[in-house]
Amino acid sequence: MSGMDARDDPDARAGRPALVTAQVKVRWVDEDAYGHVNNAVYLNYLEEARDQVFENLFGDASADFVIAHVGIDYAAEITHRDLNVEVASWLTGHGTSSVRTAEEIRKPDGTVAARAETVLVPRDAAAGRSRRLRPAEVRALRDAGSVGPYE
Repeated sequence: MSGMDARDDPDARAGRPALVTAQVKVRWVDEDAYGHVNNAVYLNYLEEARDQVFENLFGDASADFVIAHVGIDYAAEITHRDLNVEVASWLTGHGTSSVRTAEEIRKPDGTVAARAETVLVPRDAAAGRSRRLRPAEVRALRDAGSVGPYE
């Protein structure tokens, strides 16, 4: 996870509770020909917790946020025999026009299956481009523990 400082490192956040922890059912259809959950499906699992964070923070305006970047470190395979995985999501910071999150997928035995970092940007649908965070969004982020660019 290069480019991250200690406050952004999931290991450094071990004592900090996730904003959301989602239980995600592993479906047999999620597996690929190799008998494990396809790497692209991990994105769907990560989205389950991250979407809940944004819905909790921004309500209906959460749909304004789109992904600009996702980085995933795959650590262990998941199969349908795992039945469910737990996906935790944290805010790791925000800029003037972006929000950074970190997510972690854990198998039922506690094994970390993947760690991810995501950058989301708010979008102005009428203009068809990204926009700056609104003051109310910045307040919500700060209240949830996010650190901004000037702090």
